[in-house]
Amino acid sequence: MTFTVIDPTTALPLAEVPRATLDEVDAAVASATRAQAGWASLAPVARADALRAFARVVEQHAEELAQLEVRNSGHPIGSARWEAGHVAQVLNYYAGAPERLMGHQIPVAGGIDMTFHEPYGVVGVIVPWNFPMTIASWAFAPALAAGNAVVLKPAELTPLTALRLGELAREAGLPDGLFQVITGSGSVVGQRFVTHPGVGKVVFTGSTEVGTEVAAGCARMLKPVTLELGGKSANIVFGDADLERAAASAPGAVFDNAGQDCCARSRILVQRGVYDRFLELLEPAVAAWRVGDPSHESTQMGPLISAAHRDTVASFLDGADVAFRGSAPDGDGFWFAPTVVLADPGDRIAREEIFGPVVAVLPFDDEADAIRLANDTIYGLAGSIWTENLGRAARVSRGVKSGVLSVNSHSSVRYATPFGGMKASGLGRELGPDAAEHFTETKNVFFATE
Repeated sequence: MTFTVIDPTTALPLAEVPRATLDEVDAAVASATRAQAGWASLAPVARADALRAFARVVEQHAEELAQLEVRNSGHPIGSARWEAGHVAQVLNYYAGAPERLMGHQIPVAGGIDMTFHEPYGVVGVIVPWNFPMTIASWAFAPALAAGNAVVLKPAELTPLTALRLGELAREAGLPDGLFQVITGSGSVVGQRFVTHPGVGKVVFTGSTEVGTEVAAGCARMLKPVTLELGGKSANIVFGDADLERAAASAPGAVFDNAGQDCCARSRILVQRGVYDRFLELLEPAVAAWRVGDPSHESTQMGPLISAAHRDTVASFLDGADVAFRGSAPDGDGFWFAPTVVLADPGDRIAREEIFGPVVAVLPFDDEADAIRLANDTIYGLAGSIWTENLGRAARVSRGVKSGVLSVNSHSSVRYATPFGGMKASGLGRELGPDAAEHFTETKNVFFATE
């Protein structure tokens, strides 16, 4: 059986992809288990060399991967090229992990005590449709570096770059079965990752609603899980900020990838004294945001992923106070114009994750009010703070309950720094120098010397 993948720019069929059965999932896990035993026994330098070889092959095929992402996901070509390059960078970064993954020698009476980092075995990775390549690499690169095998399930809407990465892993010489990509529904493939006794850990990125189900299933199996979930991040603009920079950068913070980003700064909180001026500066910045054919070099935003998702995003505008909108193409494709809404803290549009190119603007009075509003959500993933006052930046960044914050910037992701959320935005951290360790269990061994 297969399912059809749609090009969101044209709304036309793009490919037919296999729909895996439970037996096929079980076979993939069995194959991964066999491959992992040999992989974990390799010297760390051999695993490092293999990951660097994988990175080189990804670099050689970066343009191919980028073009595939444009067609399958509607990402602008400039963004897609960055994403393909990012996958290679992540692989190269974690290629250094096998030789750094060291335990400790602990002084104790009567002997020598040592700790070891043991891989889980097979890691099941479930990734969403918004950033298929990059989010997958955040899991499979450190997991492989730590000595695990990986079975990856991409989203049904965007499986093509993941499938190609699986082929490139084999071309790079990774052992058969070590890194597999299996396509199908979450209710079959993803659920089997959770229940399969041979899957030692699950990594899930997606909605908070599904994430809670994954967590509950893993809890019943006493299986570790990393969750990267939703967000409703705040972009906080104080009166002493560089308003021109803050306003000019705000569209990119929420309209990048058509707002289909859990880190999107979908709430702009503006200090009341500069609220009107900020909106005056924001309007031309939104009008200038280039929405169109994602294959064109100048395009900044492509279509939404599907017609159903476009309808969901549009439903948030029912009864909303729309301040102004940008432009979007007519005709085929799942287009949606960038939209700015004036909102109150209790409005649905200011509280729920929209996952589209819609941003709510709200005023605040002082630091305490800004922190209160920023935290007035179930989520706690990312956010930005715009101010020229270093002390204020430090106070507010400590007060806002989010896992990733930027001051006078909207940067959320660097492969060398930890990424993850608080509250309903998830459990655990990805990326950074400790990520490979998160794919291991600590074993303690005591050697008696008396």
